[in-house]
Amino acid sequence: MADFVSKSVVKSAERILTTPFASKDAMNTIIGNILADNPWGCTPYVSGGETFPAVQKSSEYYTGTVIYENDDGKQVGRVSVRCPGAAGFDSNIATILANNAISTAMGGVSSHDSSEDGFTVVLKCHAANGELFNVTFKRDKISVSSYESDSILNTVEAWADTIGALA
Repeated sequence: MADFVSKSVVKSAERILTTPFASKDAMNTIIGNILADNPWGCTPYVSGGETFPAVQKSSEYYTGTVIYENDDGKQVGRVSVRCPGAAGFDSNIATILANNAISTAMGGVSSHDSSEDGFTVVLKCHAANGELFNVTFKRDKISVSSYESDSILNTVEAWADTIGALA
């Protein structure tokens, strides 16, 4: 019987942020700058006859919770929210907070604690050497994955070292 033979070594690395992003807007400002400025020197590529940008969002989602407390300050209910985009998340949270029927059914007053929100954005990147790799931003860390060349990690890390919020 034939053996499997390794063809590549795919790596991943993560940086835990000293201070988590204060908000999804703070994180998305950095991501917007990456998409606009391409600080890693990525290149567009063709796959299946379609041309793709050098760096693109491949997925994103945002999570949060609206809690309900009664007059004694006891939590009597909660609604979890998960949305595929930042604007939809804001809209859904606002809609739930304003919904008196839900508050009445829960038997309490609604509130949203944004410090408990979670957010994830994955960027798909095409390195100049032809490799595809991912950079994942979460509230408390950044991960680089699916790369082989250490130069990719070195480039992302050198860039991250210049961004105060990524310390």
